[in-house]
Amino acid sequence: MTDIVDQINAVHRQVRDTETPNGTGRSIIMRRTYDAAADDVWEACTDAERLGRWFLPVTGELKLGGRYQLEGNAGGEVLRCEPPRLLRVSWILGELKEGDLGEVEVRLTPQGQERTVFELEHVAVMADPTFWNTFGPGATGVGWDLALVSFGWYLAQGEAFDREATQAWSESEEARKYLAASSRAWGEANEAYGTPAETAAAMTTATTNFYVPPTIAP
Repeated sequence: MTDIVDQINAVHRQVRDTETPNGTGRSIIMRRTYDAAADDVWEACTDAERLGRWFLPVTGELKLGGRYQLEGNAGGEVLRCEPPRLLRVSWILGELKEGDLGEVEVRLTPQGQERTVFELEHVAVMADPTFWNTFGPGATGVGWDLALVSFGWYLAQGEAFDREATQAWSESEEARKYLAASSRAWGEANEAYGTPAETAAAMTTATTNFYVPPTIAP
């Protein structure tokens, strides 16, 4: 259903420190270009019906100051909304500890009339470093990688997009290979960030085992 190498190479991945009101956080940044107009990409990210087709069902008020909830996932508040270029939301998954912070920002840059550079930044401040020290950036990054594959298919296929087929693919052997490749790519970004190679490798292994548990022969 997809060329794994092309999908992995289509995304530029970066890890960096980001200053927030709660102190220094770590950001993962993903950037790729879609063959779609900026207005179309914006609407696919901010219209509840369209967002639910390729990502997750969402409820709430998708406007500045409104609150939203993704089904079975994160919720929060719309912090900035500047159509069709910038969207920032708080990102709350589970119970936040004092001092924790999570935000996701989407930035769109038109390239001509029919192409758009899509950039997603997910920043987190965590009072307890255990999660990061175990998994590193891949824990969040691999999940977003999977979402961006679905997003690309949706933008390319329009009304022909079949979310059920995409969900079925996500459980296939090909998807397992894609998730493992994504984990390795985030391991490379983690090393580029400055994490020692041995530590980054251990984080990558933990992330891969989480997303792609070893199969047990019958």
